[in-house]
Amino acid sequence: MSGKAVRQYARMSCAGILLAMLCGIGGCSGSGSGTQPSGKKEPAKKADVVVWHWMSDRDAVFQELAKQYEGQTGQVVDFQLFAPSEAYSNKVRASAQTKTLPDIFGILAETRDFASFIKAGFVENLTPAMEADNSQWKKAFFEKALAMETFVEGNQFNVNPGIYGVPIDVMNIQFFYNKDLFAQAGLDPEKPPLTFEEFIAVGKKLKAANIQGLVSGWSEIWMINCLADNFAWNLMGRDKITATLKGDVPYSDPDWIRVFSLFKEMQDAGVLATGMITMVNKHAEQTFANGKAAIAFNGTWGVNVYRGMNPKLNYGVFLPPKISDKYPVAVWGGAGSSFKINALSAQKEKALQFLRWMTEVPQQKLLADKTMNLPSNKESAADIIPALKQFSAAMEYAVHPSQLPYSEFPRVVEAMGKGIQLIIIGSKTTQELAAELVALKQEEMKRLEAKKAAGK
Repeated sequence: MSGKAVRQYARMSCAGILLAMLCGIGGCSGSGSGTQPSGKKEPAKKADVVVWHWMSDRDAVFQELAKQYEGQTGQVVDFQLFAPSEAYSNKVRASAQTKTLPDIFGILAETRDFASFIKAGFVENLTPAMEADNSQWKKAFFEKALAMETFVEGNQFNVNPGIYGVPIDVMNIQFFYNKDLFAQAGLDPEKPPLTFEEFIAVGKKLKAANIQGLVSGWSEIWMINCLADNFAWNLMGRDKITATLKGDVPYSDPDWIRVFSLFKEMQDAGVLATGMITMVNKHAEQTFANGKAAIAFNGTWGVNVYRGMNPKLNYGVFLPPKISDKYPVAVWGGAGSSFKINALSAQKEKALQFLRWMTEVPQQKLLADKTMNLPSNKESAADIIPALKQFSAAMEYAVHPSQLPYSEFPRVVEAMGKGIQLIIIGSKTTQELAAELVALKQEEMKRLEAKKAAGK
């Protein structure tokens, strides 16, 4: 996977400006009606279940699964691809407005947008199906993956508690490292760094050997915020992070100052590759795959990306380096891609049966083998390749901001990422960033209180 779906965790802005174009290409009709993207022929048989998706890298295996399902059940499932992801999201939103969504679809958006689809009546609550037969289906999934499809009692979006999606794969973000470059620098290729001190020492040895250290797409600030969050979870834990989001702990707190300072330490030690803050992730992936850098901060999808770019790349994977012993290390992770069932569909039961089948072990193994994505069914993880097994094991440490009872204001999130970029290049101090975030947070909270007082 290219990471397009994963990036929606941190940011996804969807506008309706492509509605006319999309309707002209494929029409805006709904479930089972034969809606087709440009260039695709009408199916020979009327579909029992229509699925819309954006995953061009998986379309071939989806079609293969559909043929298998038809052979086993006689039910015709029509997977329809709409890419790129931005165009797909616009089509879903436009079809929601006209109540013409297909039987199964995905939502590429932030949690608040997911919630709005549910509250508008477009997404089926799958809790009864998940918990039937002593929760047999529910227990098959990685707990952290299913959590991202779940709204708990008292959630901030006022969504009725329940499970509203079916994860088809899972992901988390860790560090890849080039074993050959580690050996070239005199490092043990089988002993990646475990602590931040060891991480800094590794960076210095790589620099001494004239080998670029860490690459990542840090022009995309969500990736910087991802690592900052990892450090924060390990340093201060869930409760203090939650208190910060609520407004009870300021960003001037020493623990937050420490988080920001870690990026300066990495830069000062020569850990970060040249041009990090202007690098898009695709460039970073190519740099690592070509052996031009020894370490990459990237997600599960990197396994497939690196295989395509350099099948002979000799690499390993390690968790974010530990800052503190007070709390466990953390990785951003959860459901990678997931499907929802249209609550208005006349084919809900058929759609449910198909998704249950799709997430059974044989089908999950096929998806993993063909796409190199980590299966959502944890029972399928035994036979996956070693690199994916390391990501599978890390699901124990997976966290994500969407699972906290409060969310940060988008302006604060953006300011944090941009501020860390400036810290890296020496244009801002950690104290200056902290003061900026404190002021911005106070401004946003006052604005929120004013809206509440006005009844908006």
